[in-house]
Amino acid sequence: MTSMVFTLVSTEVLSGAGYIAAFIVLVFFVALGVVFDVIGVAVTAATPAPFHSMAAHHERGATEAIALIKNSDKVASVCNDVVGDIAGVVSGGVAALFAARLAFAFSASGLVMQLVISGAVTGLMIGGKAAGKNFAINNTNKIILRIGKILSLFKKR
Repeated sequence: MTSMVFTLVSTEVLSGAGYIAAFIVLVFFVALGVVFDVIGVAVTAATPAPFHSMAAHHERGATEAIALIKNSDKVASVCNDVVGDIAGVVSGGVAALFAARLAFAFSASGLVMQLVISGAVTGLMIGGKAAGKNFAINNTNKIILRIGKILSLFKKR
């Protein structure tokens, strides 16, 4: 279902969009995949001890961070496997559409354009996720607390 929504939104946005808007959509889906991969790695690497201390001092987001860590298997599955993988698939589709448009507009070889763009997108996605994993492991508590603070905004007071 999520994949269908992402695909529908990207297709609708791209149907009348220019090259810059198509490029922005493409970058958005690559970034979405990388960001959710970072969250998934951070939540699996986190330990609850520092967040219990923060929660005892009523720091906003600490309680939500503890809940994320307690459910790290589910959170990581949704972040890495659902959102991250879907973003990868949709970015591939957007890249193909973007390459076809560029090839048509500039009378270039569709195959060459597709190879160049798909190679660039794949490199950005894989490189971004690799760098993101290192960042997530080294900044676990900051990432999880920030996500906890964002989630606390949706908590009923």
